[in-house]
Amino acid sequence: MKLKAEIAGPKVHDVGYRYFLMNMAMSNRIRMFEAHNMQSAKGDVVAVFVDGDEEAIKAFRTLVETYHPTRSDVSEIVFDDFEGEVMKIGEYAQFCATIQLNKAIPLLLDMRDDLKAVRKTGDETLGEIKVVRKNTDMIPQISEDIKAVRKTGDETLGEIKAVRKNTDMIPQISEDIKAVRKTGDETLGEIKAVRKNTDMIPQISEDIKAVRKTGDETLGEIRGMREDIQPGYAMQFRQVRADVRAIKDRFGHAVRLMPSQPIVKS
Repeated sequence: MKLKAEIAGPKVHDVGYRYFLMNMAMSNRIRMFEAHNMQSAKGDVVAVFVDGDEEAIKAFRTLVETYHPTRSDVSEIVFDDFEGEVMKIGEYAQFCATIQLNKAIPLLLDMRDDLKAVRKTGDETLGEIKVVRKNTDMIPQISEDIKAVRKTGDETLGEIKAVRKNTDMIPQISEDIKAVRKTGDETLGEIKAVRKNTDMIPQISEDIKAVRKTGDETLGEIRGMREDIQPGYAMQFRQVRADVRAIKDRFGHAVRLMPSQPIVKS
């Protein structure tokens, strides 16, 4: 018994429908089988041709009506009688293998190109990884440098704290400087007053020299008078003594009037 079936639907191609049908034919011991993907007015169609025992064909028909591949979408199945030749199922399997191989060859070529691209990318990636590895080899040294920087930073912080502690004394130093300046100003005022007083010393020295000269002359006169004194001139001697006493009193009075400053000897 021969049978033809046309399975139409929006998704009956490229879902493994022909292999699905061949498997059902083999399970019913049908030795003549072939299936083809075709286009018709209905759209995508799978045309199936079988030839075998009547019971087996009927069982096959029931399976075709009942089961479909998981990813398929079937809208219509039409059965019809068929009088033509049907390919042996083994030959059809080889035919399908050839078709699939023809489909696979472009895919394999694409896969080969993709593998080449992947290999090239892998080589480039390996190059980048080596560069990254080279860079990461610096990490231990960087870590040591960071530790050294941290240690230096801690020492610097310690120094800054010490400086801060010293600079905390600056306000007090400023106050002390102000006090010293004030004392200096007062001292300068006193020194100016002393300077004003000491400006009189040269004149006093001259006055002392004049007094000393007068005293020396007076002493010379007295000595001369002493030599001239005779026992008969007692009254004159007494008068001279009185004059000397008066001169001495006058000299002592002049000395007492001078300020108490050290006397500069000539």
